[in-house]
Amino acid sequence: MMQLTSANTSDIPALCALLDILFSQEAEFKPDHEAQSRGLARILSNPEIGLIVVARQDSQVIGMVNLLYTVSTALGERVALLEDMVVSPAARGAGVGSRLLEQAIQFARLNGCKRITLLTDCANESAQRFYQRHGFGFSAMIPLRLSLGE
Repeated sequence: MMQLTSANTSDIPALCALLDILFSQEAEFKPDHEAQSRGLARILSNPEIGLIVVARQDSQVIGMVNLLYTVSTALGERVALLEDMVVSPAARGAGVGSRLLEQAIQFARLNGCKRITLLTDCANESAQRFYQRHGFGFSAMIPLRLSLGE
């Protein structure tokens, strides 16, 4: 039986393994366990930053979704950024992603968020269809990025 729970620090190695899968599909990112562990620990240690929900099957982490919080000046309210969402390839097609996303949306509402924004690779049409089935729509805004590291 699958369970959805909040992640804890003992889940960080499993979350890094899931992020390896996600980042191998994305053009802009590469797996870096040290950086990923550091970021995950910061989120887990401060609920004001965000939350991480995991799907567990027989106590093993098979999926995750990560929400980060900020404030929108346009709305004057709290909003969320869906930063990472990934399901283990062996668990795909069984509704795990839908349940994770529904849980994340529910948590965002309960935490006063008025909007969730996410980014997905422009070539990842299956992810785009998935999010559209759950009510997300395309924005007229386009992302631009300035890397301040390295």
